[in-house]
Amino acid sequence: MSAVGFSGQWFIVTCGTKLIAIDTKQTRKQFVFDCSSAEKKPKNTNPKDDNNSDCCEEQKGTDKILAFTVSPSGKLVALTDDMKRLVLLQCEPSWQCISIRWVARRCKSLVFSQAEDQLLAADKSGDVYSFSVVEPQKESELKMGHLSMLLAVTMSPDDRYIITADRDEKIRVSHLRCPYKIQSFCLGHEEFVTALLIPSGRSHCLLSGSGDGTVKLWEYESGCRLQSWNIKELEEKQGTEADKEKKRTVCRIASSHNGNHIAVQCERLSTVQFFTLDQEKGEERLVPHSRITLPHCPLDVTFDPKGQFWVLMDSSDMPLQLYTHTEGSWQCHAQSPELNKVTEAFKPHWDTVEASERTSHSFEHLHKVSFDNVTSYLQKKQQRLEEQQLKRTMAQKANSTKKAKKETQSSD
Repeated sequence: MSAVGFSGQWFIVTCGTKLIAIDTKQTRKQFVFDCSSAEKKPKNTNPKDDNNSDCCEEQKGTDKILAFTVSPSGKLVALTDDMKRLVLLQCEPSWQCISIRWVARRCKSLVFSQAEDQLLAADKSGDVYSFSVVEPQKESELKMGHLSMLLAVTMSPDDRYIITADRDEKIRVSHLRCPYKIQSFCLGHEEFVTALLIPSGRSHCLLSGSGDGTVKLWEYESGCRLQSWNIKELEEKQGTEADKEKKRTVCRIASSHNGNHIAVQCERLSTVQFFTLDQEKGEERLVPHSRITLPHCPLDVTFDPKGQFWVLMDSSDMPLQLYTHTEGSWQCHAQSPELNKVTEAFKPHWDTVEASERTSHSFEHLHKVSFDNVTSYLQKKQQRLEEQQLKRTMAQKANSTKKAKKETQSSD
């Protein structure tokens, strides 16, 4: 998946098999890590995996980056790809690859602990593995498992809880040291949960997004739901007809560094909804603020350390756009020197990525499919009754004809 983020003053973007880091302030050489030329996994590294259902896929993959994350200090970056690599990179004082390890299954989400001593990876089978950062060559440790595919994972700022979200609408809050001990469930979504975020400075609050098109605010330690907003209901009437017909799947929730601004992106929609987090009677409230309409569908969004809003779009001519919060609204800042510098450095890489790879939809196939079996059954039953009635009618006519013939013959 194409994605963007910030590590200090480094703008980071993934596209296809590459992770590119561009310094937005200083004139420094960009850093590029290309998974297609990275170390390959040796065959039969772990004989215990011979019965693994993914074993036959061990040497198959596209090298495409599936997820990446930045550590809280901004000094470390981790990524995972379709070949099941887990790559740990150092950003400061200079870029370098620290280690390449392998995950058991392809991963959807990564997160560093606040202490930056471990990295958690959530995979498609529902398992969460912990990788040591202090010992970068150490094998992974299985932390916990779900019965369904995991789509997002995060951690509480005090490193006390692992928070996971799965395909079966659940958000689970587990203790990091003993993950079998569940603190709470945050229940209320009606479709798969795709995004989790603890906003900066709001350590007790959790934001979640789902395939049901809603954003919910939780007090996650107790599992109490504080608020729920339906993105479709917030949209203006003058939205395009094409957008009105699309399902709302929240695919990204981003927070500014001060936690005041929240951006919500929906898959395949050309708009971004902004919220603010306000205090009301001692309780956090998520308040709709404004919306921006983009010239192209956004692939990912992020805030930089100054609170500026960056958008990666599905466009070869205009892949990046920058917005600043001015006089209470978000304004496009097309002539920003930072934007021009980053775009110029990034665009040659973007031009080499196939459009089909840039616009792949991650969650479309996860929506529930409903079947109206009752209607179908009643229709078939009615059809059978009509056929039986027709047979009885024809039999009665045949009997009447035979009887009439017999009576005629006997009278003759």
